[in-house]
Parts: sequence; C-alpha cells; structure tokens
Amino acid sequence: MTATFIGVRHHSPACARLVERTIEALRPAYVLVEGPAEMNGRLDELLLDHELPVAVFTSYRDADRQHASWAPFCGYSPEWIALTTGRSVGAELRFIDLPGWHPALAGRRNRYADAERRYADVVERLCATFGVDNIDALWDHLFEIEPDDRLAERLATYFDLVRGDLDAGEEDAEREAYMARWVRAAVAAAGQRPVVVVTGGFHRPALIRLTLSATNGATGDGWPAVPPRPDSATGGSYLVPYSFRRLDAFDGYQSGMPSPEYYRQLWEAGPEHAARYLMAAVVGRLRERRQPVSTASLIAARASAEGLSRVRGHQHPARTDVLDGLATALVGEALDVPLPWAGRGTLRTGTHPVVVEMVAALSGTRVGRLHPSTPTPPLVHEVAAELRRHGLDQPGRLRLTLGQDPDRTRSRTLHRLRVLGIPGFVRRTGPATGIDPVRVEEWTVRDDENRLPALIEVGGYGPTLIEATSAFLAERVVTAGGDVDQLAEVLFDAALAGAAKLSARVLIEVGRAIAAAPEIGAIGRMLTVMLALWRHDRLLGTARGDTLGVVIKAGVTRALWLAEGIRGGAEPADLPRIAALVAVRDAIVHATTEVDLDRDAALAVAGRLAVDPGVPPDLRGAAFGFCWSLSPDGMGDPVRAVRGAFEPSSVGDWLAGLFALAREEVLGQPGIIEVLDDRLGALDDRDFAVALPALRQAFEFFPPRERETIASRLFARRGVAGSGRSLLRLPVAVDLVAAGLELDARVDAALIREGLFTP
Repeated sequence: MTATFIGVRHHSPACARLVERTIEALRPAYVLVEGPAEMNGRLDELLLDHELPVAVFTSYRDADRQHASWAPFCGYSPEWIALTTGRSVGAELRFIDLPGWHPALAGRRNRYADAERRYADVVERLCATFGVDNIDALWDHLFEIEPDDRLAERLATYFDLVRGDLDAGEEDAEREAYMARWVRAAVAAAGQRPVVVVTGGFHRPALIRLTLSATNGATGDGWPAVPPRPDSATGGSYLVPYSFRRLDAFDGYQSGMPSPEYYRQLWEAGPEHAARYLMAAVVGRLRERRQPVSTASLIAARASAEGLSRVRGHQHPARTDVLDGLATALVGEALDVPLPWAGRGTLRTGTHPVVVEMVAALSGTRVGRLHPSTPTPPLVHEVAAELRRHGLDQPGRLRLTLGQDPDRTRSRTLHRLRVLGIPGFVRRTGPATGIDPVRVEEWTVRDDENRLPALIEVGGYGPTLIEATSAFLAERVVTAGGDVDQLAEVLFDAALAGAAKLSARVLIEVGRAIAAAPEIGAIGRMLTVMLALWRHDRLLGTARGDTLGVVIKAGVTRALWLAEGIRGGAEPADLPRIAALVAVRDAIVHATTEVDLDRDAALAVAGRLAVDPGVPPDLRGAAFGFCWSLSPDGMGDPVRAVRGAFEPSSVGDWLAGLFALAREEVLGQPGIIEVLDDRLGALDDRDFAVALPALRQAFEFFPPRERETIASRLFARRGVAGSGRSLLRLPVAVDLVAAGLELDARVDAALIREGLFTP
C-alpha cells in the first residue's frame, strides 16, 4: 500500500473538507502532518479541549542565534482537521517536519507561511488567465466557492503547476528529505493499510518523488530520529493561545488566508451563509461605530455583490464580490490608496476609514484559550506568584515612591514585565532618563487576554522574571549594534528593572556596540545619562555599578577617538558634539580612578584639537575649555587665546565650545570679558550682525544669574550705574534689534552713496 498525499493551502476550509473526507473514507493506519516532530510525544496535550485558535510556539537561543516561531491552528486548518479526524478513526498521528528551532526553519517566524513569493510568476499568470487581482481571489475562485467535486484532482493540478521545476532551496530541500523519511517509514509500518500525508501543497510534488525514489533512511525502529536541540542552547516548545487577528494576512500574518472570521463561517455553513454573514458583519460594525449605513445603501451593496458574482462566474458571492459591492455602495469618494483586498499585506496608510472597518469585521475578534491542564513554562507560574507577593495581581492604579521599599521592589517587578512586553502593565509617569529628578511613578494594572500567550512566548528567556528580563535585555544589546541611543535605552531599562548587572559576555557586546558607534553626539547623550546613573542614582540602585563603569570607559574612549577625526571649516556650532566633550570631561572629573580612565591621554587629544586649524571652531573652543577646566596651568594665557580666536564669522562658535566646557573659568579669569568687550565694540555694524546669532547661542551657556554678573561688569567698566539685569530684558525681541541694526546700516550706506549724509 502506498501513501495518499494531500497538498493543502494552510487555513483553507476547502482543503480541510478534502482532508476530512479522505481520512474518513480511507481510515488509514497513519496520518502524517506537516508540523514540528518534537511535539509527537505531546499530541495528547495538543488535542486537549482547547478553544481554538492555538499555536505551538518554539523558542531557541544559543550564543549565535535567537529564534522564535509559531505553528498556528484554527478550527478549519487542514492540519488540525487531519489530527482530529485521524484520531477519531483510530489512526496513529505523527508530525513529520523538522523542529521549529532547526536552522532549516531559521528564516521563518511562522511555519505555515505560504511560499507564494517563490512561485509568484506562475501565480501572476494564473491571475491574468482568470481575471483576478491576486492569489487570494484566485484561490477563492478556484476552490473555496466552487463545488467539491474533483477537488483533490484540481488541487493536485494546481500545486503541480505552481511547483513546476522550481528549486526549493537548501532549507526546504532539507525539510522535504526529512519528511520523506517519515513517509517511507510509515508506509513500511502500515503494511497493507493506507497512509495519509497532509502537507503544504508546495511540498507535495517533491514528497511524492522522494518517497517513490528511495526506501532507505529510517533508523532504529524505522522512524526518523528527531534532531536534538544542542546542549548549549536554551528554549522549548509550548502551546499558546492565538487569535484571529494574528492569523489575518491583513495584519501581517503570511498564512495566505486573510479574513479568518469569514473563512470560519465558510467552513461551518458554506459560501452562501458566509457571504450573508460578511455583509451583516460589516454593516453591524460600521453602525456600532456610528458610520451611517442606510437601508438603500445596503440594498445597493447586495445587488452589486450579486451582480459581480454572476459576472465573475461564481455560483455564490465570493469574499471579494461582497467587499467590492460594499465599497461601491458605502465609499462615496475617490480612494487615495487601492482597496486592500486587491493586493496583499498589511493595510496601507491612507486607507479609507470605512474600508478599515470592513477589513476588521472580517478579521473577527476570536481569541483562543488553552485547556486548564496544558503545561506552561515555569515563568508563567513564577510571574503569577510574584504578582501576588507584591500585591500587583489586581487591576487598579498605583503610585510608587522610588528609593524606598516595598515600592522600589514593586517598581522593578512592573518594569521587568514592561521590558518583556507583557500586556496589562502601563507606566503613566516616572523618570524618563537617568538624569530625570522624578521620584514617583504612576502605573495602571489591568487584565489582558494576551498576557498568558505573551508570558509563554517569553518563557524561553528564562524560568524566573529576573533571568528572563536579563536575557531579553542582553539580546537587545546585541541587536542595538552601533545605535548608541538604542543602547542607552536598553541600559536605562536595565536600571529600572533592577537588572543592571549584565554578564561578562554582554558587557563585551556593549563595548563592541559603543566602539562601532559612528556619531559623537550619540555617544555624548549616552555618557551623560550613564554617568548620572553611576554617580548619583540611589533610587534605582545603580550608583557605582560595574556595568555602567564599563559603559563609561568605552564611551569616553570612543568619543575622544571620534573627536580627533572631525574636520571642517567655519560651520555652525554643533551642540551635540560640544555636549559630548562636556560628558567626557565630567567622566574624567568624577570617575577617573574608579573606572580607570586615562586623564593624560584625554588631555593630549583635547590639546591637539585646540590648536589644529583644520578642526571646526566650536570643537576647537570646546577642546580649549576641556583642557582649561582640567588643567588650568597647562593652556598658557586664556586671554591671548580668546584674542587669537576673534574672527567675526566664527568667534561665536568658538566661544560656544569654550563656554560649554569652561564657563566658571571664564568668569573667574581677569581680562576675558574685557577683551571680548573691546573686540566686539570695534566691529562695524555688518560684522556685528554676522557674529550676533552665534554669540547669542554662546552666551546661552551662562545661566541668567551669571549673565547678569557679566552685564554688571560691563556697566562698571563704562562707569554706568544701574543693574545688569536691565540689559537682559530688552523691550523688543533680540532678532528684531539685529534686523533693525542691519537696516540702519543699509540706509546709512545708501545716504552716503547719494551724497545725502556725511558721517
């Protein structure tokens, strides 16, 4: 006896009907299903009385690869029908595909994602032949709303055509060879009894060929061995609740079947009922959202759908017939983007609101539920215990004071759940960075139907909340690459979650990420936050932490290396790179000994930058201020330096760098303010107008009280009595004054040119 191969489109009701009828008619010894072979010992668990949809979730992590994948089932999935019908007729059940963690599936987050991208040319020709927009409309036209007579033959012809001579690729070839070994072993074990094989239609031609062309390959008792997960890897497979929304191709799921609620109705009651349901569901949803749908519009939509179905040769209105009819009747203006069912993928920006509601109505709201006896990862139970222990297991609003227990412990628990993406825990207020002085957090805790699947899916990161959070953050460190802003966000999340002590391997990755960062401004932003956490943070418990010390040292090294490579002319001051030198200087001041920073090397770099004419003025000024603030006696005469930097087009930028790094030194050094006053007073109106914007920016580094001090010194120098504060409060905007001065200069020049005014 040979095997009967049924190629299916995943989540197709037509294929599910064929599978059901075939198994009931043949009553085979074995039913083999494309699915994760590691679940064969747990089929009783899979076939508990769950509320579908559910999925087999597989996680995998080792030193080189992290992977997560799902194998989802709903009530009309052919694979699910094969399992349930096979059990009902007494057949032995086997999953025959490689485990979800296997490298051959590394590129798939969804085992049952269709391979249509590989045979797009064939599908395009078929769509053109039958006059339909895409494969979904083609599939409905050929299989879902047609009578079931000769369905097996038509499906086989379709899949033979789309597979053709196409090279499956190395990964699928490995999967098909493995599945063929299971088929050969089952045929040998069945004797004269039938074997039914249910796989994706793409694999069917190859499996028939591989099964007939060889008989070897089985091991032990004849059944292929399930590849073991490497000892160095962590992870596992668990059942998780799934939802119709996650199954919907319009939401990004590549199952090949959009609108799962429509197909459920098609499965349960046929195409005529499904068309009526579709119409009623869309109209009901629109009316619930106060979108006007008149009886006349409804009649017009039905008439249009029925007319389209007849023109397209459908015995009953198909899904796209009804949708097109509804769109014709309910959308009264031109569309900015094409109707989504005319293509594939997620909804595009600009989709008409009525069309969005139509798609949502067909998606459905069904959410799966696991049988109470279903095993779950240890993390699920640990989190439940943690929430009870800290009084976080009931919905409500929380106000937590950081820095004192038990609130800090409760905050860390909530942040761990937030970091892991567990729904139902939302922080309303709290510190946003390591330099934010906020000491209070406000949270909202609510029940969420997606909490259990989310916990199961992150359960592969570790058995406890702190282990899972640390592993998840470590993964984010690796994926951050050279994005230092993202890395800073990860490290701040680690501080909030009480997981700041990263492993040695992760610290190496942190160092690599910082060493690859291309932008000095991003390094400066990260250093500012990390240094603040390292110096002061008693609220979160990160002060003097080893992890932050590693980050600070790597950041200082990279910032200095990047700074020394910067070249440029008289360009506007770059405030982020000035701030980066401020952060480096502060790290040298406060953490040299404990973090093992090289103060002399930093001064040497800044000294070279300060005197290099090829360095932009703002960076030269900042470098001079860096050296002056750290080594007051090592930079010679600051007054002479200011006098030498006084070029109208660039002096403001040079001063911005200087003031940012050495503001206190400038105020305390006799002669600096005076030489600036003299030089600025000697400028003509044009040069002053050129210099003014950058000068304004430079003097903003002084807080109001210090600007008042400078103004008072200028008054005293001129022998004018009064408060310097009056100079800080002009009756009109500064830019308006500057524009007025420029206009005055142009008028004076015109008068002189025409002989109407003598200076």
